[in-house]
Amino acid sequence: MIKEGLLYAKSHEWLKVEGSEALVGISDHAQEALGDVVFIELPKVGDTIKMGEAFGAVESVKAASDMYLPVSGKIIEVNTDLESEPEKLNQDPYGSWICKIEILDQKELENLFDHTEYKEED
Repeated sequence: MIKEGLLYAKSHEWLKVEGSEALVGISDHAQEALGDVVFIELPKVGDTIKMGEAFGAVESVKAASDMYLPVSGKIIEVNTDLESEPEKLNQDPYGSWICKIEILDQKELENLFDHTEYKEED
């Protein structure tokens, strides 16, 4: 399933842009490829991370995988519920955001895919 109204990175993270801020999560494709998520390493509030850099990691019964920030941003909030319930990423990948960022360069959004373009990359 690919949700409309979001932007997607080639590395299978999604962004829900809200003005100068965005929620960040992993796509249904990513959680499916990982299998049952058992642990998540969240970024720290206040960290500034460049586009394409790792901002955290998810571990599943199959593998561990870094998550990459689709655009440069400053971490302004993290979803701490995922620390005790990482399986929410499997149950609702588009409702379970990982962090909220302040977008540092709006032009970087042009590098992302909308839901129709992402289908082609998937």
